[in-house]
Amino acid sequence: MVTIVPYNPAWPDEFQSIANELRTTLGEIALRIDHIGSTSVPGLDAKDRIDIQVTVEKLDNQVERALSHLGYTKLPYQSDHPPFGLDSPADEWIKWIFAPSPEQRPTNLHVRISGRANQRYALLFRDYLRTHPKSAAAYAELKRRLVENLVDVDTYPDVKDPAVDLIYFAAEDWAAATNWQPGPPDA
Repeated sequence: MVTIVPYNPAWPDEFQSIANELRTTLGEIALRIDHIGSTSVPGLDAKDRIDIQVTVEKLDNQVERALSHLGYTKLPYQSDHPPFGLDSPADEWIKWIFAPSPEQRPTNLHVRISGRANQRYALLFRDYLRTHPKSAAAYAELKRRLVENLVDVDTYPDVKDPAVDLIYFAAEDWAAATNWQPGPPDA
């Protein structure tokens, strides 16, 4: 079941707590650790699940062992969806995703390779919504309506992805116009 809740001002602190633990365990394996997704956008209603992106040089056993040590389990999901109509190699969208143990804060831990399209996508999407509150509000409304109206809530991501792509393409135009670059990591 998907539930959208009002923005919680505690989410950034909850991210920081998790990120500090990740930083301590991963050390230099993590090139950057960022708060991404809807909980990273002030004022944006979201699922009460912290999305974190860990950027690494490569996906390898060292990464998986370190995260397993912290109680995370690697999920079978191995790729992000490429935006519709975007012609890019499949390896630009490879990632690992980890779920926390039941005792841990609900989190989606995305591990992506530095410089890949999907690593940039998450940061650009976040920064665009942070600077475009009307787009963020419209996105929140879309998520609420999806949750209220989908007969099969398991299709939530499948229906939401094309709308996310619309925001992404607008964000790419904004990035080109402003010379956007990712800022420093969040942790």
